[in-house]
Amino acid sequence: MTLSERLQELVRAAFSGIYIQSFEHDDAILEIARLCRGEGWNLATWDIDRGLALVGQNEISTAVPATDPLAAIRAVGTLATADGTALLVLRNFHRFLNSVEVVQALDSQINAGKQNRTFVVILAPVVQIPIELERQLVVVEHELPDRDQLLRIARGIATEPGELPEGEPLERTLTAAAGMTRMEAENALSLALVRHGRVVPDVIWDMKVQGLKKSGLLEMHGGTETFHGLGGLEHMKSFCLRALSSRSRKAEPRGILILGVPGTGKSEFAKRLGNEVGFPTILVDLGHLKGSLVGESERRTRQALRQLSATARNIAFFDEIEKMASGVQSSGQSDGGVSAGQFGSLLGHMSDHPGESFFIFTANDISKLPPEFTRAERLDGIFFVDLPGPREKKAIWDIYIQTFELDPTQRMPRDDSWTGAEIKACCRLASLLDVPLIEAATNIVPVAVTAGESIERLRQWASGRCLCADRPGLFTRGGDVAGKTGRKVNRSDPSVN
Repeated sequence: MTLSERLQELVRAAFSGIYIQSFEHDDAILEIARLCRGEGWNLATWDIDRGLALVGQNEISTAVPATDPLAAIRAVGTLATADGTALLVLRNFHRFLNSVEVVQALDSQINAGKQNRTFVVILAPVVQIPIELERQLVVVEHELPDRDQLLRIARGIATEPGELPEGEPLERTLTAAAGMTRMEAENALSLALVRHGRVVPDVIWDMKVQGLKKSGLLEMHGGTETFHGLGGLEHMKSFCLRALSSRSRKAEPRGILILGVPGTGKSEFAKRLGNEVGFPTILVDLGHLKGSLVGESERRTRQALRQLSATARNIAFFDEIEKMASGVQSSGQSDGGVSAGQFGSLLGHMSDHPGESFFIFTANDISKLPPEFTRAERLDGIFFVDLPGPREKKAIWDIYIQTFELDPTQRMPRDDSWTGAEIKACCRLASLLDVPLIEAATNIVPVAVTAGESIERLRQWASGRCLCADRPGLFTRGGDVAGKTGRKVNRSDPSVN
């Protein structure tokens, strides 16, 4: 439903206090003005710079000096007519809602507006409503441009033949522009024309990364790595690629939880999946979204999820989710319910927006996750990533020996309990110190040695509960499906021969 359609309903239902959240005030006012002209309603606008203005047909017909917010509110009554409707749009008015006088004036005007058909519309980029007005104001969101609107913007800018791509390149361009405001999309498309003489999605992605950085809520992974440089995890790779390439209209991919030993490639998998399927990978940190003011954490979380939704389709990556969710159980006592509220917003978003984001959660400790997170239909699968087996380790050694340009014929260290991260560290140190791998390995202390007991507990829980990341079927501790999981970690195992 468009902004004008929502506003039309609310005015007809006599909601005399309306709060519109919008990042595009000029476009919102233009849309409101078109609605008022069509309905024959009077419209006035106010901001601290230009004061109060009565809006006529396509231009400001009468200007009334009123840079005082109180005077602007009190002037609403003068717009009333015996048989008509009048709207006053207060631009960026959230800046004045900490004033007792302004809050009281709004409360009086909203109540009077039901009688004389005058409506106060607050237009602001954030929702900041004082408690005195919470029951008086209804909140409406001015949606970011959809795909059709972005296409119209692109066609309005790229007017010469060859400037706007067609087919699949056009789809990639519109996907890149999704989540931008109208002005941001216009700027990015214009920059692409100036830089390349045609519209290309790379420039738009660069602008989007800058936009996410400015918001401080989300971060877009900028790497170009693919599965080619990630050894092992073959079943998990195949599962996700098939889910994201599915053409089914009845089933939307939801995401996966990757549980496993630290250093086994869980985070690398999430970052590389986006490049593999052509989706942006967006990093989300719920802890980073927490704020110091009451209600700020929940607001920032909702805002981040709206940005995530507007950037669809994407890979939404939550690293070490158990650290973000560990306070949910005791949230009411420890942080006033902030963690529980954030997590509830996330779960609600996942249920309400299927298919927009493919969620990847990584965790090293399943016991800290609330049970509702792993229930059926929340995710497409829960995978367990164990220490790599001989075949997976050989693939990992080959990748990093080639990456760091090492001698592939040299004597190899003993790597019984090594993770992929430890193999990479050994190769990097061999290159950095200019020593053989067998010598570089003396600097590696495997996590299987330092955290052997916790790894065993993790395996015990995952056995029969999680899918195996390397091979089809359930992970089985000591079984044939996982193939390599029967041994226990010996804390006395040396790291080299």
